[in-house]
This record gives sequence, C-alpha cells and structure tokens, in this order.
Amino acid sequence: MRSAEDPALSPGRKKASTKRSTRVRIDPARLAAYDLLRAVDRDDAYANLVLPPLLRERNISERDAAFATELAYGTLRWQGLYDQILAPLLSRPIVELDSGIIEVLRLGCHQLLKMRVPSHAAVGTSVDLARTVLTAGPIGLINAVLRKVAAESPDELIAAAVESAPGMTRDSALAVRWSHPEWVVTALREALGTDPGNIEGLLESNNQSAAVTIVARPGRGDRDELVRQGAEPTKWSPWGATLRGGSPAEIPAIREGRAAVQDEGSQLVTLAVALAPLAESLAVAPTHRWLDLCAGPGGKASVLAGLAESVGATLTANELHPHRAELVRRALSGASAHHEVVVGDGRSMSWPPGSFDRVLVDAPCTGLGALRRRPEARWRRQPRDVAGLVTLQGELLSAAIDAAAVGGVIGYVTCSPHRAETVG
Repeated sequence: MRSAEDPALSPGRKKASTKRSTRVRIDPARLAAYDLLRAVDRDDAYANLVLPPLLRERNISERDAAFATELAYGTLRWQGLYDQILAPLLSRPIVELDSGIIEVLRLGCHQLLKMRVPSHAAVGTSVDLARTVLTAGPIGLINAVLRKVAAESPDELIAAAVESAPGMTRDSALAVRWSHPEWVVTALREALGTDPGNIEGLLESNNQSAAVTIVARPGRGDRDELVRQGAEPTKWSPWGATLRGGSPAEIPAIREGRAAVQDEGSQLVTLAVALAPLAESLAVAPTHRWLDLCAGPGGKASVLAGLAESVGATLTANELHPHRAELVRRALSGASAHHEVVVGDGRSMSWPPGSFDRVLVDAPCTGLGALRRRPEARWRRQPRDVAGLVTLQGELLSAAIDAAAVGGVIGYVTCSPHRAETVG
C-alpha cells in the first residue's frame, strides 16, 4: 500500500515545468526528488530548506509534492541500507559509480522497498529518469540492477544486507538494518543504556516522517486560530499545534509571520529559559535584557522575543553567520518591540560581564537527536567532528556564564544525546 499517491499511475495529472527539455515523459515529482538529492550531494544543501521552494517554483501539485517529499526524504534516510543491497548486484564498488547513477538507483530502491510502487512503474520511471538526467551509457545498468531488486522480496533483500554487515557486530547489523552510520548507532546506544529495545526503537523512529508542528509566536499569534484551521494543540507547549495534513504555507498566520514551523521541544526550551526563576537579588532589579547567543535561523529567538516583551524586556540575538543573521531579522520583523540582531562570534563578544538576565546557548552540535527531521544529517557528521564541537560548546557556555548577571538564568541546549555533548 502506497503512503503517497504515485503520479506516474495517476491519469490527468498536471504537467509541471522543469528546466530540462527532453522527449522522455518524466513526472515532475521524481525529477524534483532527483534534483534534491543532487543538491544535497553536490552542494551540501539542507533537504528541508531546498525542497519546499523547489516544489513551489515548479508549480508541482499538492499530490505530486507529497510523493516527491516522501521519495526524496525516504531515499536520503535509507541510502545506507540501499547501498548495502545494491553492492552485490554491481560489478564494481558503488563508490566508483557516477553519483548521478547512484542517486537514480537509490530512488528506484526506495520505490520498490519502502513505497511499494508496483515493480513495473518503479523500474520504468527510474529508467525514464535516467534517460532525462544522465547520458545513454548507464541506462542498461540501471534497468538490469533494478529488475534484480524487483525480483526479490523486500524482507529477503534486507535480511541479506544485514547478514553481510561489515564486522558482524550488533551495532554494525543495526546500522545496516536501520540505515545509520555505525558510529551513530554506538553513540545513541551509549546514551540510552543497554536495553536493545530502546536503541532499535529510536533508530526505527528516525526513519519515519515527522509531523509538522507549528508555533503561534507569543505576542503575535494565536494558537486558537491554528486550531480553527485544523491543527491540533500540542500536549506541552501552550503555543504549539500539530498539522496533520496540508501545507504550512497555506496557513495565513504563517504567511503573515504570526506563526512558524517549530518543533514542540524547541518551543519548550524557550519556555524554560523564560520562566525559570531569577535569584531574588536579581529579581528585584533585573537588567531587562535577554540574550540568544547562537540565534540563527531565528525560531527560538522569535519566541523568546515575544516572551521578553511580555515582561518589559528586550532580546539581543547574536549569530555568527551573516546570512543566518538575516533570517533572524526576518523572524523578528513583526515583533512589537525593538530587538537587536548582531553578527559575531559568541565566544568573543564585547558585552560587559553580567549584562543579561537570561541567556540561551543553542550550541552547534552533531544533531544526532534531530535525525528524523533532517534526513541527510546522519551522513554528514563524522566521529572526528565530536571533539571540535565539544570544545566549541564549552567555550560558548563559558561566554554565556560571563554574559549572564549574577543570579540569572542560562539555558544550554543541544539537539544531540551524545554523552560528550551533554554530560561531558
């Protein structure tokens, strides 16, 4: 049963525009998915930032957009497993193939193994896609390999891939079965403890599509409005709502900047920083200044700003990268009070010590706790990245301690359960 309708099997679908000119009829959803994978591989693009505007620019229908999203994100999540399945079907190591060929093969595998697109459609449309985006040479290879994949049951292919896992350790088998780098599996297992059910459940959940959660920005938005438009209130955040269907861009509050897409956990972080009690000595004479030390792209900053306004405080939002600082400015543009956005290294800013009542440090991290929403992230990080990030996190935390007033509040946050990034 398909979880997103296959546009190749739907009559009367609207043809979307693309930049390519070809006599091969290729549906726009698969072409968009391929182009996203190429952008992720070639340009280190972030899938969740590239795909929505790509779908809009090509006027892809809502139905086709849902198919493209599941195809692209699912392929990115499961590519480790697919490479292990493809390896024995190829005459040379997969890393020696042109990256475009690899992307087409992975897309075909995802349709066959996870989306359950009928075999003839998955193979045929993959060959058509290859004719559109590649030279003629690899067409036969792609056709032959995907036919071999289609000839076996998904369960048999996955079992064989797991049995051939390098090293034959429990972590290596889990890494292949749930398509994560082995070092990530080990790090998550060490963070969660020894219960094998815990780690396998987490790995499985990382490969599932996440619900879209929205925040009604405090002082600017109204959650009741989101609920009236079909969203469901979140369990913990007083401003959050979960969107069960449709596009966030269709919600007026989001288009007008009064609401935004933001995880409930991210919303709760800002609530904790805003509501944690100040020491009595500071509470009687606060500075009325709050700081978001690593503010880009601005989601938490926009919520903090609204909460600061409610108690007569202002927010300073600092961001190292100018293009991300511009995103913060946009997120704060509808606030009723003036909040400052500055560009600089949070470790070496010139604020006098003790300038802020409340400081949020949303530190750069491996992102191992957000793999469900960032489908390519698991393949980007390497074990060697951890030491440098831990050093950076410690330096940012030290800077936050200096910036906070005596008796103030500091919130240190990472989206990673890696023990080196949390408990040290």
